[in-house]
Amino acid sequence: MAFLVLLLAFLLFYIAKLMYQSITDQRSTKSRGSQLPPGPVPWPVVGCMPEMLSRRPAFRWILGWMKEMDTDIACFRLGNVHVIPVTCPKIAQEFLKKQDAIFTSRPLSMASRILSSGYITAVMSPYGESWKKMRKVLISEVISPARHRWLHDKRAKEADNLVRYIYYRSKNSGRVNIRTACQHYSANVVRRLMFDRRYFVDKIIDDGAPTFREEEHVDALFTTLKYLYAFCVSDYFPYLEGLDLDGHEKIIKDAVETICKYHDPIVKERILKWRENDGRVFRDENEFKMMEPQDLLDVLITLMDANGKPLLTPEEIAAETREIMMAAVDNPSNAVEWVMAEMINNPEILNKAVEELDRVVGKERLVKEEDIPNLNYIKACAREAFRLHPFAPFNVPHVALYDTVVAGYRIPKGSHILLSRRGLGRNPKVWDRPLEFRPERHLPNGNAGNRQECSSNEVVLTEPDLRFITFSTGRRGCVAMALGTTMTIMLLARMVQGFSWEKPPEISEINLEESKHELCLADPLVACAEPRLPLHLYQYSEKEHIHHGTNKS
Repeated sequence: MAFLVLLLAFLLFYIAKLMYQSITDQRSTKSRGSQLPPGPVPWPVVGCMPEMLSRRPAFRWILGWMKEMDTDIACFRLGNVHVIPVTCPKIAQEFLKKQDAIFTSRPLSMASRILSSGYITAVMSPYGESWKKMRKVLISEVISPARHRWLHDKRAKEADNLVRYIYYRSKNSGRVNIRTACQHYSANVVRRLMFDRRYFVDKIIDDGAPTFREEEHVDALFTTLKYLYAFCVSDYFPYLEGLDLDGHEKIIKDAVETICKYHDPIVKERILKWRENDGRVFRDENEFKMMEPQDLLDVLITLMDANGKPLLTPEEIAAETREIMMAAVDNPSNAVEWVMAEMINNPEILNKAVEELDRVVGKERLVKEEDIPNLNYIKACAREAFRLHPFAPFNVPHVALYDTVVAGYRIPKGSHILLSRRGLGRNPKVWDRPLEFRPERHLPNGNAGNRQECSSNEVVLTEPDLRFITFSTGRRGCVAMALGTTMTIMLLARMVQGFSWEKPPEISEINLEESKHELCLADPLVACAEPRLPLHLYQYSEKEHIHHGTNKS
């Protein structure tokens, strides 16, 4: 009974605080003489939370309201937080280019706090010293051009394993689950870069398939991505955290526990290996040699500060490995699954991609990373997938550090800014026939199919004008553009070059409907694959990488 009374008093205090803040905010708005962006009329205290909870998923309700009201910027008050979605590139550039310094922070949320171990990572941390430190580490030590070259052979192993995996699937059943192939290729690449291993066991599987451990790991990664910044009730009413009213908290904790189950033993063992003997390994009783870093985990562990002490704590290392793994698996796998679905339904697009690969690469070797600059049509297909079929409905939220004015509207301090990946990419004021999958719109000097012609002879995946989002821009933009481009294009190019693809004979066409609660395909893409290259190219072994790899630096 005493607990209920205490809880009621606590809630009344919190409601009174919210009402006071709401009144203060309204007075501030009037005093500045500028209005908030248009939005639904909020309820007292709770704002638009009742509508959000009754119209899940929230992103479809938000974007549907904006379309109905014909507005490119809106304001939805959730609790005492102003959530401001944007679907116009010019307004988006005001936020992330013109006033980027004001919008460099991230919101505090249940999921991001758990995933980042209390905001000690680069992507999810609010503006502050921890973010500055970890971002500097990423830029200078993890994704620099030199480091990208150094990791080349590890990526190449997984590109070859992808081909081998699809080949065995095609020979065994004739059918390939493309979602599985794409997601596990992406996870394998990052696992290889981070831990120098594909599997969480030492055994190498001949057909390159994941074991139940890797399947569980990938499922947990995609679960965390689904529920990160997913309009959790406690993110707008922090005092309710722990009650888990919408079930998000248990889901996130279980998924992170699974990821840590696989990551933490590797991290702990490696830290001990490096730090117990100051990085020395003994050849015999009287002689030793210094170890050399072999992967990104070694790099993070061996970083030193100005005093010669470890730069990163074990907690920072473990948290950043999780964040890097999460940040790299979703967009390449989702984009390529959608491209393959669109191509199989439209053989003309698929044939153009095959023709380019045969012309640029030929059929006597597999496509390599060095070929990417010359694969404009393949890259145009990937760009079109990022435009039309993004993985996430919004980018990672930006938070206003100060009151400001954007597009003539007042943006209060603390507002959450959401650039709509879906809204930007499908904005009919920017794109002609926006719902059509037309890679040609991205080709230089071609039928662009949009209202801004391409200006470069080489197609790239970046989109600095924010007509759609691949890597975003500004201080909080993705810093791993080279890795993201390489993973996406190698995944798509190897699948298209290596195999002929057709829909299963029992269906008339691939179902392109979206999942009800997400933007991925409603059903995982399954298609028939037939090898189209000389047999020896499908039997490239791990040993050949050992003999021929260069481990470039």
